[in-house]
Amino acid sequence: MKSFRLSEQKKRGLNPSSLITLSFLALIVVGALLLKTPWATTSPITWSDAFFMSTSAATVTGLGVVDIGSRMTLFGQIILMLQMQAGGIGIMTFAALVLMMLGQQLGIGEQRLVREAMNYTRVSDLGWLVKRIVALVFIIEGIGALLLFLYFVPELGLAQGFYQSIFFTISSFNGGGLSLYGDSLARWAGEWPITVIMGGLIIIGGLGFTVLAELRSFKSWARLSLHSKLMLTGSAGLLLFTFLIVVLFEWHNPETLGVFNTQEKFWVAVFHAITPRSAGLSMINMGGVTLTVSILVIVLMFIGGGTNSAASGIKVTTFMVLVLSTRAFLRGRDAPVAFGRRIPPSVILRSLALAFIAMMFVLTALFLISVTDSHLGFLQLFFEVVSALGAVGLSMGITEYISEPGRWILMVCMFIGRIGPLTLVFLLAKPSVLRVRHPDGDVHIG
Repeated sequence: MKSFRLSEQKKRGLNPSSLITLSFLALIVVGALLLKTPWATTSPITWSDAFFMSTSAATVTGLGVVDIGSRMTLFGQIILMLQMQAGGIGIMTFAALVLMMLGQQLGIGEQRLVREAMNYTRVSDLGWLVKRIVALVFIIEGIGALLLFLYFVPELGLAQGFYQSIFFTISSFNGGGLSLYGDSLARWAGEWPITVIMGGLIIIGGLGFTVLAELRSFKSWARLSLHSKLMLTGSAGLLLFTFLIVVLFEWHNPETLGVFNTQEKFWVAVFHAITPRSAGLSMINMGGVTLTVSILVIVLMFIGGGTNSAASGIKVTTFMVLVLSTRAFLRGRDAPVAFGRRIPPSVILRSLALAFIAMMFVLTALFLISVTDSHLGFLQLFFEVVSALGAVGLSMGITEYISEPGRWILMVCMFIGRIGPLTLVFLLAKPSVLRVRHPDGDVHIG
């Protein structure tokens, strides 16, 4: 088997961004074709249903228009599960692993592809990272599946306990958000083992593979990279803040936490502090949450999880860079500093560009879907669009009522959210090298 080389990619007019995009498109199309077969469903579904479910699984979003438990056969459910696994870890990472298993060394072309797919910026051999990522994934998923298996077997029996433990482990760790039940995880609302196991898998999966690789050989906080420190502190701060807001505004809400006892309220609040940034699994009716929490969830879905993780959004580190840059400006400093390290201007510009592009995608999609589905409420549509672009999958209960054109808008949102807005821009744009340095000009802002 001949491996791709960068020169060959150039001859064919392909670059890492285009190959990543095509690989996800292929995963979606193949998945839709398989889901449309009579072996995948208990009753026929439309092409729109098949493509929507395939896109949702491949982009690890979790929005659904078909009840997986009642409309999908075991074959169809396994297709969705495999798509979540491939879409979560990344097709390019799987491809690189296969090459190495066949004795092939990762050339410059393959390393560039994997680096682009994972947003991994270090210039080093990626072979060790790919192996470590795959090993970590299967170790973590194995532990998660075992713990869920021990919990599910007494309730569901041996066969169903084994199968559902695997399905929900993959759905949680990869942020897939799909459930075998129409009410997601409502049947286990307030059950602390489910919150701890699935919530733990969601958190770990949303940290990013490079952070997990560093934590695997963790020796001291001081030796962690700036990226890992920002990711861990940012995630912890967002989790704590979200938990406090959910408790404050939902504790007595009869449509959400109000129906549970004190202990159950605590665990449901913990779970819903975890899930908004990457996974669409829920224990309560999101359509019944207060306006305050709805707005917070939209913000969290926009932020997302960690770079080179299964989560999407602008990423926690991007959010942290923007916060630190704003703080530096307010203090009159020329550059933000965190944990004794200066954040370079190139990272700040990339963060600003990513946040602005993502915001424009949200506004554009919201405008278009408000034309196709004006009968639905603004907040519900706003929530749905950000959920799709953030590849989160939470919904206020309107997904199945969205029109055919609206579905395709959401599918495009899910696809863009998974490959990343910057990847799409790099795919469409043609970067040029600035050969002339222009004099500075004065611009009045604010």
